Amino acid sequence: MRRVRLFLPLGLFVLLSGCGGSSKSPATDDSATGSRGKSPNATAVPLTVVDPATAGSIAGLITFEGTPPAEKLIDMKGDPACGRAHRDRMYTETAVVHGGKVQWAFVRISAGLEGKTFGVPAEPVVMDQSGCLYSPHLVGAVIGQVFRVLNSDETLHNVHAVCSANKAFNMAMPLKGMKQEKQFSAEEMVHLKCDVHPWMSAWVGVCENPYYAVSGADGGYTIRNVPPGSYTLEAWHETFGRQTMPITVDPSGAATADFTFKAAS
Repeated sequence: MRRVRLFLPLGLFVLLSGCGGSSKSPATDDSATGSRGKSPNATAVPLTVVDPATAGSIAGLITFEGTPPAEKLIDMKGDPACGRAHRDRMYTETAVVHGGKVQWAFVRISAGLEGKTFGVPAEPVVMDQSGCLYSPHLVGAVIGQVFRVLNSDETLHNVHAVCSANKAFNMAMPLKGMKQEKQFSAEEMVHLKCDVHPWMSAWVGVCENPYYAVSGADGGYTIRNVPPGSYTLEAWHETFGRQTMPITVDPSGAATADFTFKAAS
């Protein structure tokens, strides 16, 4: 009987740990040198210095042509804590279009910055679980930056990351006020879901550089502090697909790049 009592807490610990290992990656970050997870004796990589006097910006609008697919009504009756959090009907966010303007598109510089190294932001990227929904639905993160997940609900969630280039993880978060942290090591769009509440879905756009933006409810986006140069700009949407276009940012210039997604014919 004594042995049985000792094994029960261990089993509970394994369950709550999930399949992703520790809540925070052991990788280290030295923003002053641009190194990520390297030993103290490793050769430091100098950071690319962006001159604010000549840096420009990229801004534009993400639109949709045609009739977008209808969002699905979320049924939260299975978890009373979820249902109590909302007075209005809630819908999925996989194809949010307001008057032809696309929200939750991820825009980034996908080519043209090769050979340049940028520091890892010190502040974490934060995503909350509130009202049994991920908030916000889409965020961006630089490789090595801390990705922090909160649980503001009085119910069990698990954060299940579906990855191909990064290490997948599945973190149980059973208590309100819990916090978990992870870091990503490679570029990709990481899909987050909750196995307890199957309607919960979110994305993390992991980038090698900080030049990305997420379109707002008005379809607009802005990427600031861009060094002058010629680039490939990419717009990604989980339902509408991916588009690219060449763009040139002149010294202190304000470049414009609009993307239009279309309904399938």
